[in-house]
Amino acid sequence: MLLENKVAVIYGAGGPIGGAVARAFAREGARVFLAGRTRAKLEAVAGEIRSNGGAADSAVVDALDEQAVDGYVDAIVAQAGTIDISFNLISYGDVQQPLAEISVEDFLQPITNAMRTQFMTTRAAARHMVRRGSGVILAFGGDGPQTLPGLGGFKVALDAIEGLRQQWACELGPHGIRVVTLKTGGVPESLPAGFSGGDEITAGIVQATLLKRAASLADVGSVAAFVASDQARTITATEVNISCGALMD
Repeated sequence: MLLENKVAVIYGAGGPIGGAVARAFAREGARVFLAGRTRAKLEAVAGEIRSNGGAADSAVVDALDEQAVDGYVDAIVAQAGTIDISFNLISYGDVQQPLAEISVEDFLQPITNAMRTQFMTTRAAARHMVRRGSGVILAFGGDGPQTLPGLGGFKVALDAIEGLRQQWACELGPHGIRVVTLKTGGVPESLPAGFSGGDEITAGIVQATLLKRAASLADVGSVAAFVASDQARTITATEVNISCGALMD
């Protein structure tokens, strides 16, 4: 198994993508700690993992609260003895409107939230990883020249995450810690059931790809497990593109 004896914390684990990553990590042997805002969703994922023989713990954690994040990670290390992988998959509360129409507050919200949570969760894990001389920090989103009108501050937030990822990779690399972003062109399975316009969005995502298929939740989980594993020990300070060609590097 790729992640046997690894300890992973996943923020936003109650969501579709976070849950898929949690299941993949557990399937590959990791002990997973699931953090999020909704206990019922977290426990549903944790219960499924346990029913399949995996090890999962869940906790309600505000990933925008500095004391909550630091205390949570310290508690994981006290319980499990280490932390090997940290993956932040929370949503940023973006409001998507044209820039000429959006308020300053709505424009800045996803940028501020992304920077705050990604900085805090990485720092909390890195403090423990540095002492061990190893670890993996994963982010989700990615940047690039492609964008669409009407996204408000969302695309800017993704670009900012990449700037932060580069800085963390530079500073943590000498301590044996890898920092990588996974990016997709959209995951149709992550849309809520019955989402208005979902069929049109899915068709647009697929049409934009070169392979004429989009990444599935299982794809995201499988790639994340590989990137987090020692088999990917040479990969850091970069994005892993699983957009089926929708995003060209």
